[in-house]
Amino acid sequence: MSQTKTTEPLVFHDELQPPKSPRARKIATIVAIAAAALIVVAALLLWLSPSVEDAPPTSLGFSLNSFFIWLGGLNPIVQIPIVLIVFGAVVGLVLLLIEFAPRRGRGYMWLRVVACFAIPLLAFMLLRPYQNALVYVLAIALGAGALLFFADYRSREGAGYVFQLVVFLAPAMLLLLLGLIYPAISTFFQSFFDKTGDNFVGLENYIWTFTNPEGFWSVINTVIWALFAPTLSTIIGLAYAAFIDRARGEKILKVLVFMPVAISFVGAGIIWKFVYDYRQGEQIGLLNAIVTMFGGDPVGWLDAQPLVNTFALLAVFVWTQTGFAMVILSAAIKAIPTEQLEAAQLDGASAWQRFRNVTVPGIRSSLIVVLTTITIASLKVYDIVAVMTGGRSNTSVLGFEMVNQQQRFQSYGHSSALAVVLFLFVLPLIVYNARQMRKQKEIR
Repeated sequence: MSQTKTTEPLVFHDELQPPKSPRARKIATIVAIAAAALIVVAALLLWLSPSVEDAPPTSLGFSLNSFFIWLGGLNPIVQIPIVLIVFGAVVGLVLLLIEFAPRRGRGYMWLRVVACFAIPLLAFMLLRPYQNALVYVLAIALGAGALLFFADYRSREGAGYVFQLVVFLAPAMLLLLLGLIYPAISTFFQSFFDKTGDNFVGLENYIWTFTNPEGFWSVINTVIWALFAPTLSTIIGLAYAAFIDRARGEKILKVLVFMPVAISFVGAGIIWKFVYDYRQGEQIGLLNAIVTMFGGDPVGWLDAQPLVNTFALLAVFVWTQTGFAMVILSAAIKAIPTEQLEAAQLDGASAWQRFRNVTVPGIRSSLIVVLTTITIASLKVYDIVAVMTGGRSNTSVLGFEMVNQQQRFQSYGHSSALAVVLFLFVLPLIVYNARQMRKQKEIR
């Protein structure tokens, strides 16, 4: 009799993880919670501890600040290779840790342990020299290392997975923390202090924003920009895209409208400043030259109030954004199945009815993207106002007035309040855009 042999699947033991006992998992959880609490307490103590002027800084002998000061004193030709070497060394170290540290073995395990505790410590010491804060820095580094190591230990994907993931994301996370999250939090708290940042004034800066002429007009003009700029740009771009769709010379006609998109806001502001130019006697401004040619009196367009100068600036922004809207919407129109348009035409629908009932619903997602993108850009506008009027004659917007209060008047409280108000204007658009993208992803 022949005996049938049962074949067992091949198992690579290097890929198997030893089972972790409930006790080990419980210990790891306790250590992780304790490490997180240690980080929070040490960070609060570090932030709240008073600085001592005469205390020597505790550092590694140098910091990033001292490195950049030393680098700035060198010849520019020498600076370039040094920056490239340092950048290459950092990237090489990150790639080394990503490639080798997650592997199995006692040596790689110790490499992960050292990296978990050394990297946070080096990051703190290099960012700035601390005074009388070495204990707090060591505590934060110790807690961060323990948290990372035990989170990696508990990972279901195997030891080294979480470490590899964190090291890979650490540069981007650090830049995001230092360049976005920390400034945003700092700006919010700064908005409740006076111009020097020393005295707490509560909501006084926000009251100034909505009552003072500079702050009030910057808010009103920003709302006008957010309402009219995306609406006009999208309507003109959509109409142009619909009219020239599959027309003779379509590519050339698109290039003519898209060219202003390649011009910076500064360049566009300078061009249109000559268009609006106003002076006594001979008129070199194109618009006033046309007015005087028909016997009219020249108009100071950039000083005309109320709101005439604001819409004059708004026209410059629409001129630069119409091409963007046209390109996106033209591509969306071409993606509409021709069968739908032909079916509507056979049913007796007119051109306007086909456009309203077939084309517009078919490009709804593209319309939302164009509208929200241009709206966010209009809320952040600065260059056009700065170049053409400098904010005079009630043409200021939040983006310009925020910089103006900080640079010209050194009023950090007012500037921070304006920044928070601008953020509150942009936030609903970002949330709405994210929800629309999520819905589209779910449909797909």
